[in-house]
Amino acid sequence: MTTIRLRNTMTGRVEEFTPIDPSNVRMYVCGPTVYDRAHLGNARPAVVFDTLFRLLRHAYGADHVVYVRNITDIDDKINARAAETGRSIRDITDETAAWYAEDMASIGNLAPTHQPRATDYVPRMVEMIADLIGKGHAYAAEGHALFAVDSWRDHYGKLSGKSVKDMIAGARVEVAPYKRNPMDFVLWKPSDGDLPGWDSPWGRGRPGWHIECSAMAFDLLGGNFDIHGGGGDLKFPHHENEIAQSRCAHPDAGFARYWLHNEMLLVDGRKMSKSLGNFLTVRDLLDQGVSGGAVRFALLSTHYRKPMDWNAEKRDAAEETLRRWRKVIGGADAGPPDPEVVRVLSDDLNTAGAIAELHRLAAEGRAEALAGSAALLGLAGPEPLGRERAIDPGGEALVGKLVEERAAARKAGDFARADEIRGALTAAGVRINDTAEGSAWEFGPEFDAGKLEEAG
Repeated sequence: MTTIRLRNTMTGRVEEFTPIDPSNVRMYVCGPTVYDRAHLGNARPAVVFDTLFRLLRHAYGADHVVYVRNITDIDDKINARAAETGRSIRDITDETAAWYAEDMASIGNLAPTHQPRATDYVPRMVEMIADLIGKGHAYAAEGHALFAVDSWRDHYGKLSGKSVKDMIAGARVEVAPYKRNPMDFVLWKPSDGDLPGWDSPWGRGRPGWHIECSAMAFDLLGGNFDIHGGGGDLKFPHHENEIAQSRCAHPDAGFARYWLHNEMLLVDGRKMSKSLGNFLTVRDLLDQGVSGGAVRFALLSTHYRKPMDWNAEKRDAAEETLRRWRKVIGGADAGPPDPEVVRVLSDDLNTAGAIAELHRLAAEGRAEALAGSAALLGLAGPEPLGRERAIDPGGEALVGKLVEERAAARKAGDFARADEIRGALTAAGVRINDTAEGSAWEFGPEFDAGKLEEAG
């Protein structure tokens, strides 16, 4: 068996992965807050940890790996969306959870073993909070229940590598008169009016964000499990708080042994933001004609611990590579993954290196090995290696006519008209390659026949 090595955020070292029980390998990953479409940044951890899930299944057997990814359906953003639209909270969360599942499947992600919803675990959260209060690690105040950071002060901050003093200085903490320490975090808060609420010993209210993952992880994976993952932005405060409350609630258990975090995603070199006009959802890309395989390929082309920059060049290169690989594979059945692909991928989930090995297999014409290795990376499935776009015959005829007109204009020396046609074709998403033998062309994933009407 190939040795899997992973960088453990808790220790800061790349370590050999040794599961607690090889017949029951367990992983928990923080999932989406369901109030809108999943954006490209949401897709990155889903793809990263799906790839790890696939690798673990390959190494230990599909029946011996349990992957839990939660759904947060209790959140103030959801409440605000309900108030804004007049729709019920459950209606919004049911719809957006279904969107998330559909969008993640479209980019090649397997469904996790369990996808618990926070609303189904509120009684477990109430039990855990009461237990923490009973053990002196939490307290009730003005309808709230709060975790007492001072009760875990010697350990709090180990994951993020920060002292409590540094956290107070650098974090935006909620200042409230009922807090004993500014860093104490909310386990339970009161619900008034139309806000969702549940009965508890501290009054009608709802759980804080952090407690939900601790309750669900314990219920589905136990007090000790192998891997906890998520985006790097979750290290503090979310994961730090998960550790504190879980370890204090279950002092004889160790919670997660290995912590993995992926880096952030950029778009055209900048942080994704609606105000910058570079905010992309997975559905946006699919509707633009980008294949799910290309989205996944681009996300895997950068190592998970490095910032990933999404841009048109990466997207187009992904589509082109997948087309070439599809031609190599033809009708061949998938064979076992190539051992070198498995070895490279097992070295701290080196997806970029594994993709380089797939390029080698394609160059060698090893169709079965390429198909099996692509499947290990999630690059084969219902849409093997990305889909070909269905182009309306009228669009194809129009492009052919314009290419011929451009060739005639060049031959006649009318280079202004030739350049005008080329510009229109490029703007419409047609790729042109001029050679000594003539001009070759193909449709890009963003092809839009409507943009050619004036040029035609």
